[in-house]
Amino acid sequence: MNAFTEPASMALDRAGGASFWDRATARLRRASWLVIVVADVGLLGWAAMAFAAPELLIGPGSAPILPAGFEGFTGSSWGTLAAVSPKAPEYVTLLFRMYGLYGVAFSLLAIAISTTAFRRGERWAWWSLLVGNTITFVGAMTYDQMVQAVGPFELSEYLGLVAIYASLAVTARSWRGPAAEPPLGA
Repeated sequence: MNAFTEPASMALDRAGGASFWDRATARLRRASWLVIVVADVGLLGWAAMAFAAPELLIGPGSAPILPAGFEGFTGSSWGTLAAVSPKAPEYVTLLFRMYGLYGVAFSLLAIAISTTAFRRGERWAWWSLLVGNTITFVGAMTYDQMVQAVGPFELSEYLGLVAIYASLAVTARSWRGPAAEPPLGA
């Protein structure tokens, strides 16, 4: 390559300045914590709704998620369950509320880690967000598939996990060595 065919970013890199890709990666790293927070805030919204008002969560075909999930899993209707055992739907709803409560607890913890330790570039935070988000999002996606209840909220789980993985992939380089790079929020 010569000066006419070489991109300016390569010339800057050779001259000791940051290349275009280095600058772009640095910007992505600085924004990565925010992407993770947005994904976990989405999960927090869904989990809070599952805890507070599960009957308002929409599943496939605009049906409420609990009846849709029960009917998808068992092949029987929610009304039949209520007729055979009037307390059973209340118990299933209670279990779903607790599932939502665990989602709220995880989301709050993930948001706190993202905005503090992950942003500062602490290695344990990267691993915590990778493992925690994988367990939480994949667990929710597995449930959705098992009960055949994939609705609009459930599709956002896939997008959220992809965004989190992309953010973690962009920042993975910073976890290789001791404080070689500035903190993510810098």
